[in-house]
Amino acid sequence: MAKGRNVRPRVDAPDGHKYCRTCGEIKPHSEWTRNVTASDGLATLCRSCKAAKDRAGHLKRQYGITEVERDAMVASQKGLCVICLKAPAAHVDHCHETGRVRGVLCFNCNSAIGKLGDDPDAVRRAAAYLEGNSWKPILVAPGVYQLPS
Repeated sequence: MAKGRNVRPRVDAPDGHKYCRTCGEIKPHSEWTRNVTASDGLATLCRSCKAAKDRAGHLKRQYGITEVERDAMVASQKGLCVICLKAPAAHVDHCHETGRVRGVLCFNCNSAIGKLGDDPDAVRRAAAYLEGNSWKPILVAPGVYQLPS
C-alpha cells in the first residue's frame, strides 16, 4: 500500500502493447482509443471493453433496463423478432410517449414502426394496403383526387 491506497500489480506488456484490466488481455495499441490526459496517451479500457460498457450504459440510460433484462426478453421471444418471426431480435422497441419498453425487434421492424409514427391506425392501414383492401382515390378533376367515403 502506498499512502493508504491499494497498488495494482503491474503487468509488463511488450512495446506497442497495453494490458486491459477489464478483460485481462494484453492488446496492441491499435485496440485502444486515445486519451490525451493519460500518461501513456491511451484509454484505460480497450475498445471492445469500452464498447460493452457503453452498450450497458445506453440500455440503462435510454430504457431503464439492464443487459440481463434485455437478454431475458430476447429469450422469451425465442431470439426472434415478434413481428416478422424471421430475423434475430436485437433492437429494443419502446413507446416514444411513455418510454415503456415493449419488446425487442429486428432493425427493419423496429424502424418500420417508427416510420409509421408508432400509430396503430397507420399500421392497420398499411396491413389493409398489403392485403389489397386499400382505399382507391377517385380522380375528380385533373390533379385533384378524393378518397371514397
